[in-house]
Amino acid sequence: MATYDPFRDLDRLASSFFDTRRGPRRMPMDLYRDGDHYVLSADLPGIDPGSVDIDVDGQLLTIRAERTLPSGDGVKWITREREGASFLRQLNLGQGIDTERISATYGNGVLSVTIPVSEKAKPRKVTVTTDDASPVLAAHESDEPQPVEQ
Repeated sequence: MATYDPFRDLDRLASSFFDTRRGPRRMPMDLYRDGDHYVLSADLPGIDPGSVDIDVDGQLLTIRAERTLPSGDGVKWITREREGASFLRQLNLGQGIDTERISATYGNGVLSVTIPVSEKAKPRKVTVTTDDASPVLAAHESDEPQPVEQ
């Protein structure tokens, strides 16, 4: 049984009147690099995993999700503070990403997207070789002052 709180109802009423966001909402996310891949973690609580859609178009990664709330026939709501919503997030991946191997998992209300770095963008060592036929430069010290050309 819920207790009546007039301030909570007033706050919900005011936010429904003054909320100008009518389109998709942004999802909070973290992004970090771990070795040779990036990890994106986005909060999507209450989302059906089947409603999550991830697209890669060139270098643009788009994440969409939909939260729908059940509404049963003959149900009398005591309080209803959760609302259905659609979520959208787009990221420009830039160069050096292997877009073919991007993968995603969803668990405990968190979407995790693994974005691997392409092989050609990974740091690598360059081997320095010598050519034995090249001339060798030698330097020596002399006690005599050398003339300076002008």
